[in-house]
Amino acid sequence: MIYRVISVILFLLLAPLVGGLLDGIDRKISARMQGRIGPPLLQPFYDLKKLMAKQTIVVEKAQTFLLLSYCATQIFTGCMFFAGEDVLMCFFVLSTGATFLVFAGYITYSPYSSLGASRELIQIMSYEPAILLSCVGLYLATGTFNVSSIIQTPISLILVLPGFFFGYVFMLSIKMRKSPFDISTSHHPHQELVKGITTEMGAKNLAFYTITEWYENVFLLGVVALFIVNKNPWSYLAAVIVVLGICFLETLIDNVSARVKWHVMLKVSWIVTILACGINLMILMLINRG
Repeated sequence: MIYRVISVILFLLLAPLVGGLLDGIDRKISARMQGRIGPPLLQPFYDLKKLMAKQTIVVEKAQTFLLLSYCATQIFTGCMFFAGEDVLMCFFVLSTGATFLVFAGYITYSPYSSLGASRELIQIMSYEPAILLSCVGLYLATGTFNVSSIIQTPISLILVLPGFFFGYVFMLSIKMRKSPFDISTSHHPHQELVKGITTEMGAKNLAFYTITEWYENVFLLGVVALFIVNKNPWSYLAAVIVVLGICFLETLIDNVSARVKWHVMLKVSWIVTILACGINLMILMLINRG
């Protein structure tokens, strides 16, 4: 229990710092790939400070409540995960939080924000099957959904769940809203929807959204580490290396690919889920029966 409490406290304190640093590294690497110097590494924190200092002007007051609800659910998701609780329940709470973000986009009645919210719903439809199947794969391989039990396996689960790992990593591009799947909003200035679902978010509301993204990204990358960590203490170092490699891969794909249309994203994501996760799932079921 003490270790779980410490893990939750560390997540609450360090997740926004880690998420902000990863955001800064992403910007720096993206700039280098494009032949630019790029902003300072701590630029995301400077931007956040500037947003918090601005006067809050909202189109609809309920948007602030919805964004705070979105923030609270995503933080609660990370707390559950790093406390070693049920990973399936973590993703259920994560999906619940995503609906608050969608409502926050719809409630302003802005055409850009509303269209961005509609596309956010399509993104949810795209990545949810891969997430649920990944949880099923973890259960079939370990017999439990509890994170505290999963990390005690004798080997890294990526060895028996390569298809689920690939499907989950593929889904991260959609979940993190990176090209070619940044259809609801984008971190880079190439979005014809202005800023999509975040168009009407200003000052502190946009700051809440940014902080929530940092918490959410740390949780999502924590699940990546779940496929690597096992009883061996050195596996934690291997998990960090794999997570950093995945972050670099996401940044690379973001900078070398053009955004696709929503129906292409939906089709490709489901095909990858069926092939990668589905085949791995059938193999696991055959092994368990044997």
